[in-house]
Amino acid sequence: MSGVASAEMTKMVGGAAMYPSKNIIQNAVNSKDNTTLVAAVKAAGLVDTLQGPGPFTVFAPTNEAFAQLPPGTVESLLKPENKGQLTTVLTYHVVPGHLTTADLKNAVKEAGGQATFTTVQGEPLTITEKGRAFDITDSKGHTAPSRSLMFFNRMASFMSSTRF
Repeated sequence: MSGVASAEMTKMVGGAAMYPSKNIIQNAVNSKDNTTLVAAVKAAGLVDTLQGPGPFTVFAPTNEAFAQLPPGTVESLLKPENKGQLTTVLTYHVVPGHLTTADLKNAVKEAGGQATFTTVQGEPLTITEKGRAFDITDSKGHTAPSRSLMFFNRMASFMSSTRF
């Protein structure tokens, strides 16, 4: 690994280094923990959007999270005839703006313990800090824990649950 790449590396996810000079898609395609997400983003036609200038924050389900869905759900969503539904699901996990972990912590603190953000899909997500991570709650009250990971061009917080 070159000195530049080594100095640039932030964290390892799914056995792959995540680099701040790369966008979410460029990093996610190398992570074995995000193959389902990458397939879903491709099927929904959102690759160009997520590779675009943004800025945005993605609360991205891991393969583990997708595996918790009822059998057949992912396969059904990936079908071309369900592209609209898949796009709705994925854009519900995207918030406009470049939100760092520090930004989320500050927003939660300033809001008295919970901060609400509006997704690209138009619905609210409520963030609550839980130790070194966050709980993310959707408009229906479903909560998913996240493990925060920063991609410097955009933020992706990987979730081990797809409750929302």
